[in-house]
Amino acid sequence: MFLSCSNTVHVEVRLQRSEQRIQTLRAAIEPQLSAYLQSAKMFRWNVSFAPDAQIDQVESILMERDNGENGTMEDPQKYKFLYHFYMTQRPEMRSESGLFDGGGDEDVDSVLAANHVLLPAKEYVGLWDTLIYEQGLKEKLLKFALSALSFSQHSVDINVIACNRLLLLHGPPGTGKTSLCKALAQKLAIRTQSSFPYTHLVEINSHSLFSKWFSESGKLVARIFGKIGELVADKNNLVCVLIDEVESLAYARSAMSSNEPRDAMRVVNAMLTQLDEIKLSPNVLILATSNLAHSIDLAFLDRADIRQFIGLPAMPAIRSIYKSMLVELMAKHIVEMEDLDASAADAEGLLTKLAERSTGLSGRTLRKLPLLAHAQHTSRDLFALHQKISLADFLDAMLLALEQHLTDRHHLMKHSLQQA
Repeated sequence: MFLSCSNTVHVEVRLQRSEQRIQTLRAAIEPQLSAYLQSAKMFRWNVSFAPDAQIDQVESILMERDNGENGTMEDPQKYKFLYHFYMTQRPEMRSESGLFDGGGDEDVDSVLAANHVLLPAKEYVGLWDTLIYEQGLKEKLLKFALSALSFSQHSVDINVIACNRLLLLHGPPGTGKTSLCKALAQKLAIRTQSSFPYTHLVEINSHSLFSKWFSESGKLVARIFGKIGELVADKNNLVCVLIDEVESLAYARSAMSSNEPRDAMRVVNAMLTQLDEIKLSPNVLILATSNLAHSIDLAFLDRADIRQFIGLPAMPAIRSIYKSMLVELMAKHIVEMEDLDASAADAEGLLTKLAERSTGLSGRTLRKLPLLAHAQHTSRDLFALHQKISLADFLDAMLLALEQHLTDRHHLMKHSLQQA
């Protein structure tokens, strides 16, 4: 139902907000769109674009292959187009209160227990495309999620074939695990609309589930899953539950000392019980992240259908991240427009040196460097107000910002060792 074959091209069509039903708009637009895509134009995979032909209501188009292939579609006749029409939800459909407020009981903290967003959300448009990993990693996770939901749709007996619909992404901080979970939920909202008209992302605030009255934390876990159950009860809903830093709720019981508060063990027990109960519903997917997978309880790890390590970016990914940031700065008229694939030897050499020196840094750190580089460049004598920065000059400033970051990091680590 959700799966596709090797020659399928997924065409995600983002429509302008309208009071008309998507099905009505689709009937009017799809013939025009098919003719447009079957034209002699060369379209790039995995790059969102606005059609240059006049097609009413279409904001953007994204074309993807299941294998994550990059490059250009040169022969449209070879492929089968599978269309996914969608509109982003209105901003007011984001709920940071209401259903997931903490209770008003006198003996329980009245704190926000979760963020609740109806998908597809405008804030997550393009997020999937900007996350750069080894080729095929994102598509592997998407395929798994679609397969798990497909098993549920076919009512596969989970006593015969284990399927908890629980994904765990683990690895060092700053590698985009949480963003990837949100992007995956957004992608599922687009791809599964024929079965689930509404997709909810519930991001559990793990720290809020620990009451200052120790004995209440297990009850808070049960309470929030009870509220999630209210969403799951409507079979038109797909509910994606994101548990960030899951080790705080599923800390290894075997590592707990006798001095640990009993409440910590109650939380783990409550979490496992709720996971076992909610998996009986076919329209829920659990997405968990961890920076400390070794400290997670073995029973939780055993329930995870897939445990994907998200590591620091390798050299090809680092270059791709840098190139994507430079393209953005060129598009926003901060850096002079230049073809990065055919740039001058000095610029290419600077980019290579920058990527080599960046080995071992997280994607989060890499994405901070352009701002630091811009601040660095604008303080130099050669900076001219109201003029775009040349690519070579900006890469030079990026390299200086990187060296400063590495120096600062060295001093911080040295200070930490002295304090230990």
